[in-house]
Amino acid sequence: MMSKLDINDINRRRFLQYGFMGLGAFFGNILLPQPVRAAATSLLSLGNLGPADVNGICLPPGFTSRIVAHSGQKLFGYIWHAAPDGGAVFRVKNGGWIYVSNSEIDGGGGGVGALRFNPQGDIIDAYSILNQTYRNCSGGKTPWWTWLSCEEVDRGQVWECYPSGRKAAQPRSALGLFRHEAVAVDFVRKQIYLTEDETDGCLYRYTAYSLDTEGKPDLDNGVLEVAEVIDKSSGVVHWNAVPDPLATSLPTRKQISNCTQFNGGEGIWYRHGIVYFSTKGDNRIWAYDVLKQSLGIIYDAALYAEPVLTGVDSITGNAAGELLVAEDGGNMQLVALAKNKVRPILRVVGQDSSEITGPAFSPDGSRLYFSSLRGKTGLVENGVTYEITGPF
Repeated sequence: MMSKLDINDINRRRFLQYGFMGLGAFFGNILLPQPVRAAATSLLSLGNLGPADVNGICLPPGFTSRIVAHSGQKLFGYIWHAAPDGGAVFRVKNGGWIYVSNSEIDGGGGGVGALRFNPQGDIIDAYSILNQTYRNCSGGKTPWWTWLSCEEVDRGQVWECYPSGRKAAQPRSALGLFRHEAVAVDFVRKQIYLTEDETDGCLYRYTAYSLDTEGKPDLDNGVLEVAEVIDKSSGVVHWNAVPDPLATSLPTRKQISNCTQFNGGEGIWYRHGIVYFSTKGDNRIWAYDVLKQSLGIIYDAALYAEPVLTGVDSITGNAAGELLVAEDGGNMQLVALAKNKVRPILRVVGQDSSEITGPAFSPDGSRLYFSSLRGKTGLVENGVTYEITGPF
């Protein structure tokens, strides 16, 4: 098996090749496609953070915050769940939207809750779309409008959930049974990438054997593969089929002897042929080019004397193609990452024992949702879900 020292050496060279301090070309050509860049507002231009507002959020000028739910609050008959974690927003036909949020509770108390908003941004319903599961951490939104919720436990599953709540969630065991963290879908190739929250975790890819008439991949019948970096100078990746995705006798990460280890896989995001993911054990953001099948590092906190971004966790993106990275610890910030800059766009104060989770933009990009997993007390029953409104 390739050691962590080897992979660190490989990707430090890849990092220097991209040269993050001069990443204009890399981000300009890949992360920020030219037609999108011209029309979108940059998170890097939002201005400096002001003092904490009434909700304890430091924001750029022109932005406001509101609490949309807190753990234990009864909303339309649904009690908003403890430990709100990974989340996503889904557009609905009437112009409104739904924000789904995982519950990272142990012992079968986890699941997914949903908040439904009308076109004016008022909450008009709240309900469960998954319950009695285990430690639902993060997940991923699919292009066929479902939420893949990940169980962060040994032999954990991925559950396909339906934001409207009108259809029961389904376990998708073909995506592997392991300590799942997050999921990203390559919209073009209909392949699914998955991170694993282990110190010797792996990066996985799922490819369905068939698509239905609407182009949705079969999540019950396909091949699960694990990444192996095979070239130290180029970062070229080879994908090895996992013999037993159900891990009946051996964990998936131990079934291929030459797979590459990643120290604590966290958030993952797909954009224009690039899969971005974070690893908390070494505070790095990685970029995998699906066409070149090549992997490199685009952010490494160890290279900064006073890094702006630490505790790397969930990843999302805005319409400009910039990344937005949530901190688990660190300074409790959401941090924009693009071109040659790293810049906080908000900070939560007075909640040092919590973590920022579930960042997601409304369909028009004017509102940003996220949660504080443990709120002010540091207890999972005191989580808080926020909405930020302003000129994004």
